[in-house]
Amino acid sequence: MTTDLVKSLAPTGVLRAALNMANFLLITGKTASGEPDGVSPDLARAIAADLGVDIELIQYKGPGDVADAIATNQWDIGNIAAEPERAKTITFSPAYCEIQATYMLPPGSSISSLAEVDAPGIRIAVKERAAYDLWLTDNLKHAELVRVDTIDESFETFKREQLDVLAGLRPALVTQQQKMEGATILENSFTAVQQSVGCKPGNPQAAAYLKDFINKSISNGLIESLIKKHGVTGRLSVAPLVDF
Repeated sequence: MTTDLVKSLAPTGVLRAALNMANFLLITGKTASGEPDGVSPDLARAIAADLGVDIELIQYKGPGDVADAIATNQWDIGNIAAEPERAKTITFSPAYCEIQATYMLPPGSSISSLAEVDAPGIRIAVKERAAYDLWLTDNLKHAELVRVDTIDESFETFKREQLDVLAGLRPALVTQQQKMEGATILENSFTAVQQSVGCKPGNPQAAAYLKDFINKSISNGLIESLIKKHGVTGRLSVAPLVDF
């Protein structure tokens, strides 16, 4: 590993890795020392080990907080979902895993397809600034998004205000469905939230390294092994290799 590369990605000599603590599929517990554990922290550790530097895991409440923190130079790599709005200020690697996003419907709903959701008068509960919220903001033309701060609050608002639809990641919706008898989840997904590793823009050496590292980690089975290790097989999927 060249000194120039290490300095470009970890200028302090420690790789500062931002984690989205709201993603329960990527952050699944704690280590014996009390640090965050899961696919995302382990991937950050693997990058630091490859660079030959120590790791500092920086915890953020949600993906929006991770994205905002790059403006004040709080982290070197950020493990969050890649999407166009965030890509304006963050350079993303290829995705290493993905999670389907879809809709849950209350008992008795007449909606039976994704297309029927985007209609006048339809109100959708959604976690504000989640990657799927950003996708819905860009793509829905008629339905109204009712934004709240957390995934749990989106479900409670969906119930309390008798909204038409709850948007979310399929694994979370499956869990929430158990708390609402008669609720259904649409079979198809409106998007797949792809998890990537981001770095500061204007750093082509760091970006090229992260692209290469992620592609290798998909090809050599590292990502699949982390998904199995942390018990999220079937809920997280290894992302397809993409060359760009």
